[in-house]
Amino acid sequence: MSTVTSLQSAAPEHFDVLIVGAGISGIGAAHHLLETCPGKSFVMLENKESFGGTWRQHTYPGIRSDSDLYTFGYGFKPWAGKPIAEAGAILDYLEEAIEDDHLEQYIRYSHQVLSASWSSDDQCWTVRAERKDTGEAMTYTANFLWMCQGYYRHEKGYTPEWDGMDDFKGPIVHPQTWPEDLDYKGKRVVVIGSGATAATLIPNMADDCEQLTMLQRSPTYFWTGENRNELADRLRELEVDETTIHDIVRRDILKQAQDIQVASEQYPEMVKEELFKVIRDWLGEDFDMTHFTPSYRPWQQRIAYVPDGDLFDVIKSGKVNVVTDHIERFTENGILTKSGELLEADIIVTATGFNLCVMGDIAFDLDGEPVNFADTVSYRGFMSSGVPNMASMFGYLRSSWTLRVDLVCALVCRILNNMDEKGASSVTPTLLESEKDMELLPWITDDVFNPGYLKRSLHLMPRQGAQEPWKNVTDYYVERELLPKVDVNEEQLVYTTGPQKAVANG
Repeated sequence: MSTVTSLQSAAPEHFDVLIVGAGISGIGAAHHLLETCPGKSFVMLENKESFGGTWRQHTYPGIRSDSDLYTFGYGFKPWAGKPIAEAGAILDYLEEAIEDDHLEQYIRYSHQVLSASWSSDDQCWTVRAERKDTGEAMTYTANFLWMCQGYYRHEKGYTPEWDGMDDFKGPIVHPQTWPEDLDYKGKRVVVIGSGATAATLIPNMADDCEQLTMLQRSPTYFWTGENRNELADRLRELEVDETTIHDIVRRDILKQAQDIQVASEQYPEMVKEELFKVIRDWLGEDFDMTHFTPSYRPWQQRIAYVPDGDLFDVIKSGKVNVVTDHIERFTENGILTKSGELLEADIIVTATGFNLCVMGDIAFDLDGEPVNFADTVSYRGFMSSGVPNMASMFGYLRSSWTLRVDLVCALVCRILNNMDEKGASSVTPTLLESEKDMELLPWITDDVFNPGYLKRSLHLMPRQGAQEPWKNVTDYYVERELLPKVDVNEEQLVYTTGPQKAVANG
C-alpha cells in the first residue's frame, strides 16, 4: 500500500475534518464520513509507518484478538474468517477496508501529532505535527477534530517496579514492545500476568521453552471452545451470502453476550460455575481451581476467551506451570515469591497491562488556555464539555471495541450534517445552569468495570455526570437503542456561527 505524501506549502493545509489515527477507529470514522458526509474534505494523520494501530504495534508470539471478529469487525464489512483472529488476518481485513473506500489517498503516515489549538476567532483547529521519517514540522487546520488515536501509550507498556529488577541477569520484556531477536528456545521463562495477553503468549511459546511458568497475582475468568462459529458454518453450507451471514451471526453473538452479561450481574455464582465447569473439562477434576478463581464477579473485568483451549492444553501437558502468588523480589536467577518459592528464569515477560493516555498525550489549548480533560465532563462518552468541534473514540470494555465505533461515528456525522444545515461553524457540549451542581462521577465506576489500567489513570480522564446526556454509558445494549435517537439539537449542544454568535436549536 502506498503512502500519500505532499509538499508542505507556506500556508497550512486546511480540511473540514482531521482524523488522528489510522487504526480500527480511524478507518471506521473515514468510512462513515465518506458514506454520510460525502462533501467533507478530510485527512488522516497516523504516527506509524502504516495503518492498523494496535495490530501493527503488537508483534508478540500468537498476537490475536480476544473478541470475535463478527462483532469486532465493522458492521459495514463482513468477516468470513475464524471468530478469533490473529493480527495478520486483522491487518488484512483493515487493508481491504482501506482499499474498498480508497482511503490511501487520505492517509499521511509517520505524522506524530504534537499539539492542537482551537481559535474562536478563526473557528478552527490548528494541528501541529512532526514527520517522523524526515523530521519536518507540519501544520494543518481543520474545522473539526476527530481523535481516533487509541487509548494507550504505544511506546511503553505498564510494568510495575519490583525490588531487585536490576539484579536479574536476563532480559525483562513487555509484550507491547517485543524484541524481534528475542530467543527463548530452550530457555526458562516466567510470564507475569493472567489476562488475554498472557493467555495468548503462553501456548505460543510453550513448545520452545525448557520451562514456562505463568505467575499471577490474581486469576482471570476464562472461557473456551472451538475457534469456529457453528451457525456461520451451517449458513455457508446452505450457500447464504457472506453479508447475510455476517449480519445473522453478529446478531446471534450479541444476543448470547447480552444474556451472559445480565446473568453475570444477577446470578454471578451460577455463571462462575459454568465457567469453572468448562475449565475442569479440559484440566480434570483434580486440578487446583484456585488458579482460575478470581476475587471479583464475572464481567467486572473482561472474560478472556481461549480459542481451542490452547492455554489449558499446555497446562495439562505439563509444559506450563501456574503459580498464584505475589512477588517478593527479583533475584539474579528469577523471581522470589512472597511464599518463599524461587521461580528460576532466563527471561521474564511482564504481561502486566498498559498505560492509558488521554487524547494521545497531545497538548490541547482553547484560545491559548491549556485544556485539562480531567476538568471536563464527558458528553455521551465521545465529546467534552467546553471543547468545541472535537470528538474522541473510546470503544466498549465488555463488548467489542468496534461496536461503539460504528454507533458513535454515525452520531458524529449527524452532528456534522446538522452544523451544515444550520450554517454553524462550531458545536460545543455545554452544561446547562441547572446541571452545574450535578453530581460528578469517575469516567467509569468500579461497579461497571475495574481493570488496573483504568484505575491507575481515571484521574486523567473526563468526569461523567449523574444524568443524561453527561453519562458515559459503556453498555452496547443500551447505546444501540440510545445513540441513534439522540436529538442533535438538544440544549446541551450549543451551535454558533462565529465567536459568541449562537444559533437556535430546533
